[in-house]
Amino acid sequence: MRALLVRLHRWLGLATAAFLFLAGLTGAVIAWDHELDAALNPSFYRTATTGAPLPALTLAQRIEAADPRVLVSYMPLSVEPGHTFVVRVEPRLDPKTGEPFALDYNQLAMDPVTGAVQGRRMWGAPSLSRLNLIPFLYQLHYTLFLPTKMGIDLGIWTMGVVGMVWLLDGFIAIVLAFPNLKSWRKSLAFRVKRGGYALTFDLHRSGGVWLWGLLMVVALTSISMNLGTQIVRPVVSQFSTLAPDPFRTAAPGPALTSAETIAARARIAAQAPALGRREGIAAPPGGLFAMPALGAYGVGYFAAGNDHGDAGLGNPWLVMNARTGEVIGKQIPGRGSAGDIFIQAQFPLHSGRIAGLPGRIAMSFAGVVVAMLSVTGVLIWMKKARARRKSASKPARATVKETAAVRAGERAAG
Repeated sequence: MRALLVRLHRWLGLATAAFLFLAGLTGAVIAWDHELDAALNPSFYRTATTGAPLPALTLAQRIEAADPRVLVSYMPLSVEPGHTFVVRVEPRLDPKTGEPFALDYNQLAMDPVTGAVQGRRMWGAPSLSRLNLIPFLYQLHYTLFLPTKMGIDLGIWTMGVVGMVWLLDGFIAIVLAFPNLKSWRKSLAFRVKRGGYALTFDLHRSGGVWLWGLLMVVALTSISMNLGTQIVRPVVSQFSTLAPDPFRTAAPGPALTSAETIAARARIAAQAPALGRREGIAAPPGGLFAMPALGAYGVGYFAAGNDHGDAGLGNPWLVMNARTGEVIGKQIPGRGSAGDIFIQAQFPLHSGRIAGLPGRIAMSFAGVVVAMLSVTGVLIWMKKARARRKSASKPARATVKETAAVRAGERAAG
């Protein structure tokens, strides 16, 4: 049985090593994506202008008036002092062709006091430029920039399947690391003084053992991040009733036109405070997310600058029918069935934000360890493969040596 598990561990590990190495390193970086992006691109995120900021709706209107090709799809409702007003935009339909306008940006930063544009970029574009580096690494971590074929997002499915293989391989690895009770000390030790192959082996085995629980959390949540709708929610629903996913709620009506989306924005923003209070949400409305295809708007509730959620289960969201203002979906952290709370915890666990700053540090370190385990696993396989090839190429010589050794032993004994 152990021999079979060793083979499974070897081949599952080799099959996922490159993916996990890339995911580990990029994950270690994007645990700090907001901080690193702001440090690399201060002119995109910071402004020196003093004074009262213009209303968020006014700023959105100015963006759309300055470039009639765009529709603001996500916008904050307030900004921190000294920070820019950063929005996401999407292309409107070209009335001449019926196709979306070709845009060279999907994110824009404005001075909230003057309304001047301070920067534009295509978030997630495959570019190593300073402005695009962190979004590029974020997109690479989750999608590998693989295409969508026949309606199948290959990047999402690839990373989801890698997560499932990794989870299975993790349980195989922990069984192999503890073959019996007497060997438990070896499975936790690092032969630093020995160096070389011994240390490489210990980094792989003992490094994985020390962080096994954390790594399995990352593996499980990576499945949820990629295949939540396809696999995780159906599985969880077998054990616990789940509320509908608020961001995949059935469309309440026909898709919104650009004009309807803009008109609904002001109504939803005006209704959001009262609806939040009715739902018992203490935080103010912090952001609007347009979903024209669903005929809906999402409203996030958070203080200025906390749109990514720094601790706990994240921010509350309400999804509203853009035409009627009716709440058609909600995700309020800590509320719902056990299954709902499990689903809510997936991204906070994966990013480490559930535990605040210590959690993010732990996840960043875990990313480095995942990359290290991938490299050491390949090195161990290469060394053993070379040994097997060498042994197979010299069977006759080995037999002669063994025979001579036996005879010498017999002579010594006799």
